[in-house]
Amino acid sequence: MSLAQRLQGQATNEFRQNWASSLKDQKKDDRPDKYAELKVNVHREVIDLIEEHSRHQELAGPELVRFVREQLVSILERDAVFLPFSERQIIGNELMDDVLGLGPIEPLLHDESVTEVMVNGPKKIYVERGGKIYLTDVAFRDDEHVMHIIDKIVSPLGRRVDESSPYVDARLPDGSRVNAIIPPLALGGPTITIRKFATNPYAITDLMRFGTLTPHMTKFLEAAVRGRLNIIISGGTGSGKTTLLNVLAGYIPENERIITVEDAAELRLGQEHIVSLESRAVNIEGKGAVTIRDLIRNCLRMRPDRIVVGEVRGGEALDMLQAMNTGHDGSLTTGHANSPRDMLARLETMVMMAGMELPLKAIRQQVASAIDLIVHGSRLRDGSRVITHVTEVIGMEGDVIQLQDIFLFDQTGVDDNGKVMGNHISTGITPKNYERIIAEGVRLDKEIFKPVFR
Repeated sequence: MSLAQRLQGQATNEFRQNWASSLKDQKKDDRPDKYAELKVNVHREVIDLIEEHSRHQELAGPELVRFVREQLVSILERDAVFLPFSERQIIGNELMDDVLGLGPIEPLLHDESVTEVMVNGPKKIYVERGGKIYLTDVAFRDDEHVMHIIDKIVSPLGRRVDESSPYVDARLPDGSRVNAIIPPLALGGPTITIRKFATNPYAITDLMRFGTLTPHMTKFLEAAVRGRLNIIISGGTGSGKTTLLNVLAGYIPENERIITVEDAAELRLGQEHIVSLESRAVNIEGKGAVTIRDLIRNCLRMRPDRIVVGEVRGGEALDMLQAMNTGHDGSLTTGHANSPRDMLARLETMVMMAGMELPLKAIRQQVASAIDLIVHGSRLRDGSRVITHVTEVIGMEGDVIQLQDIFLFDQTGVDDNGKVMGNHISTGITPKNYERIIAEGVRLDKEIFKPVFR
């Protein structure tokens, strides 16, 4: 695929061509952007010029930016001389974002206060700031404009969105996670959800500053990772699971071989010896899919010291548990759940999805022997993200998995500004795995487990 094709993000299948034709047939009065036709024409001409220039000299980086800017200025001076200079500048900047970036949402992706961008059709674009959602005044021209941006995101990754495959998971070059879904499944028009990653990933000091956890909790979790406990991070959507996984995985010693397995690669670990694996969707013939489960099975043959799975959500949970139970201690993963106990129930359900005819008690024994620690996070009503439970799995008693809480978040109320009030407390219980952590040569002061109630 040429540079110009990638920038243009054009699709060639009949479905997309018919859809584009139907959009062009709309009356101009239906378009709130009175310069939409001008922008489309200028955009196409710039793409053609890039294509022509690239036949003689490949454009990239600053050269590409300079070339596009020069062409936009020249074309707008020719075709939009009737507009004031300030208006041409605004249109030029919009077209720069269209050609080189992700159109109207490009400025939002550069705004460090924005953690999530949600495109609900061409005219409703929301962002998340500080855990709260706000409607922006940003808009696309029409559905075709949104589809163009979706193509720009997924085409370089070898993925596609069309009538036969109307939704896709992808990532941006900076690691931000993207989900796109289009009509007829999305009734309000093409929808894009982008979970941004900070330019500089959060460190544990940032999480303590935000009140997500305390220094004592930090010391224990660091010791748990270094002491090779198997940890699952649970929580709801947007509760900070992947952020915490990234932070905890950073405690894995430099001399260990780490294999990461993800749907869309987004973990950013600083260690030297890392192999990152990413799943693959089906190709245009409906073949070639590589699932998380396939990758977990394969990574067991790659001599891992640690396995880090971005998220378990299906039958791969069985393979993950078996890996934890067969010498791959110190593995880390995340899962969606409403509480530590609910996470265990979800694991049982996911193991059943693997298609193995296992009795429930056998599944629970697998879970109880594999998982050492559950770290549960929540996004509170004020948008803050807090670790509400650090819970240890201590084994089976009859048919029930026994848990004990090491640290908890005690919510005491809500202040006049709607901010949730509360404190993290230690239950006073020394973890069952304390001696195991010490045996790994990790220092851990028992003083951090002294009961603290406020």
